[in-house]
Amino acid sequence: MKKLWNILLGIGAVLGAIFVMSAGRGSKKQFKADLKDNKKKLKDIKSKGESLQKEKKVVKQKISKTNAKIQNTKSKVKSTKSAKKTISDFEKKYRRKK
Repeated sequence: MKKLWNILLGIGAVLGAIFVMSAGRGSKKQFKADLKDNKKKLKDIKSKGESLQKEKKVVKQKISKTNAKIQNTKSKVKSTKSAKKTISDFEKKYRRKK
């Protein structure tokens, strides 16, 4: 009797596995619809990526222009090295710590 129940249980397990696999696959129409939606989403993402690349180029150009302005401004600034040295010499000579 135990052997009969084991055989019936095995057959039930096989039928259940086949049912689960066939239900999980879905229909061919659903697959094609999902594929179409995925292609549309992929196309949208690619177009957004291209626009972002264009914006990135514009931003890089602005950054390079700004860096050039900064370098130009820095080159016009006088050095304060000698003035700082003069001040420190004066402080050492005339101001004493108490």
